[in-house]
Amino acid sequence: MVQELIYIILATVTILASGGCASNPKEPSNGYIKNVFNQKSYTNSIGIEFVLIPSGSFIMGTSNPSQTCVEPDDKAVAMGEALPCPKVSPKFEEDEEPAHQVTITKSFYLGKYEVTQEQWYDIMGSNPSKYKGRTNPVESVSWNDVQKFIEYLNDEEPDIIINGKRYRYSLPTEAQWEYAVRAGTTTSYFFGEDLGKLNDYAWYKGNSEKRTHPVGQKKPIVWHISDAQCEILGTICQNEDLSLYDMYGNVQEFTLDWYDKHYYAKSPQNDPEGPSGGKYRVTRGGSWGTDTMLVRSACRNNRTPNERVDFAGFRLALIEE
Repeated sequence: MVQELIYIILATVTILASGGCASNPKEPSNGYIKNVFNQKSYTNSIGIEFVLIPSGSFIMGTSNPSQTCVEPDDKAVAMGEALPCPKVSPKFEEDEEPAHQVTITKSFYLGKYEVTQEQWYDIMGSNPSKYKGRTNPVESVSWNDVQKFIEYLNDEEPDIIINGKRYRYSLPTEAQWEYAVRAGTTTSYFFGEDLGKLNDYAWYKGNSEKRTHPVGQKKPIVWHISDAQCEILGTICQNEDLSLYDMYGNVQEFTLDWYDKHYYAKSPQNDPEGPSGGKYRVTRGGSWGTDTMLVRSACRNNRTPNERVDFAGFRLALIEE
């Protein structure tokens, strides 16, 4: 099928004077329409890149997470060639169990990178981040702040149609996030159990110098989409790899779900969306300030919806309506 792109962009961006902050976000234009066919990726009006995550099943959570790490020999640790296994508190074991099968029934698109300060500014007209940098992830925003960003962006781009299906912006569910970071793997990390490789993939306590870094500097999580999957999805992939950066570390990432440490024992198998209410929202991926245990694929954390901290941000998803 011939790839077709239709852009109608009527929005204008107000550039503020240096050091200034807008009192209100920019007004939505309600005029951005994009109809894309056979598309494995998507870039929106403010440069946020998305990649296709195909539907499928995976094992969510971990049983006995403290036992997944194989202790390296003492000499390797002493020579700086390996990291010792982190110690796990009972709290982290409890909220990751039981390991259970989950099916994501619909493909979705996930941000290739964490949302940056420049992208936040383009919509909200301000930059609340502590560690300033145009391409650093935005932080010091709350879950509720993120919902306003998403609301404005959905108003700005109300008609996103990809392969004949209508999409809207959202945070990923917790299940979508873990499905994406695992990319078909069942180990503690996408790259396996070797903690010596973590520096290649994540900004965390051991290498971050206690701050965020520009997105996309570390190795990505890589999704391998086969030609057979492409044919099912109706996309032109040609067995290409789709990359997700900074899924581990840099900033914790908000998800859509309320947090319940016992949710896994009662969650549905298909497309779980978390409990109906709660006190905290789930965050995933760890941050620049967390240790190796907190950046594992299965590790869960949480923040109150109004809390703003300099180590929490977000990654957007495009969800089929």
